[in-house]
Amino acid sequence: MAKIAFIGLGNMGGPMAANLVKAGHAVSGYDLVPALREEAAKAGVAVVSGAASAVEGADVIVTMLPAGKHVVSVWRDVAPVAHKGALIIDSSTIDVDSARAAHEIARQVGLLSVDAPVSGGTGGAKAATLTFMCGGTDAAFAAARPVLEKMGKKIVHCGDGGAGQAAKICNNMILGATMIATAEAFVLAEKLGLSHQALFDVASTSSGQSWSLTSYCPVPGPVATSPANNDYRPGFAAALMLKDLLLSQQAAAAAGAATPMGAAAAQIYALFNASGRAGDDFSGVINFLRGAARTG
Repeated sequence: MAKIAFIGLGNMGGPMAANLVKAGHAVSGYDLVPALREEAAKAGVAVVSGAASAVEGADVIVTMLPAGKHVVSVWRDVAPVAHKGALIIDSSTIDVDSARAAHEIARQVGLLSVDAPVSGGTGGAKAATLTFMCGGTDAAFAAARPVLEKMGKKIVHCGDGGAGQAAKICNNMILGATMIATAEAFVLAEKLGLSHQALFDVASTSSGQSWSLTSYCPVPGPVATSPANNDYRPGFAAALMLKDLLLSQQAAAAAGAATPMGAAAAQIYALFNASGRAGDDFSGVINFLRGAARTG
């Protein structure tokens, strides 16, 4: 089994590292937050005093961090310490330019590198059912696959460095927009006297079907596992959805792509977050839309 360093032990990284331990890997880990280090230690992660200490002797390094600037900073610190030929994987969701900059840092010191952002939320992280969208060379992807398979159920090679991040932000732009459209339909149904279940039964088997409806329905009842049944506790927080939508709009502006629905979704989630609900699940946007309907 491989020796793996895991840097970033938060809501996603902590369970992912724990699954690597369960798979039999020797995992050393680090996070800036003491409570997260303590929780990881309970799961069998060998917690160390810093990121550089974690990567000493590691065959594989995994980072799960908040933003591109953090990834680039950590990779600059740890890449020179890692042994030549080691594999470094970033599973954060960051901008494409930062992902490509991280790949270049790895290349300069002879490391294999993969950007591998995830879909599946905290539930998927705990259950090891995440989807990984990967960017990197064929050799790097082949090296990463056995490790990623211990944390997820679908591993997709999307292309060269940065392609994983491109796939992630495109996917989440779809998700943000379809969740808003789904929530709007339920708000309209309520105004028209149509029950939640009736709309679900029709749309879930008709052309209105989507993941936002059938797996993550924004109203209580039709889908038992939806955060709507748990007072919109995340899940995938609205703050994170806004982050991803803003990344999509940054990428669209740089690429010269027209994304009016993505831009509208970003504006709506910005307003939802500003209303004090950034910690709610992103499907809770339906409550914001109900309020907008009352005041509109």
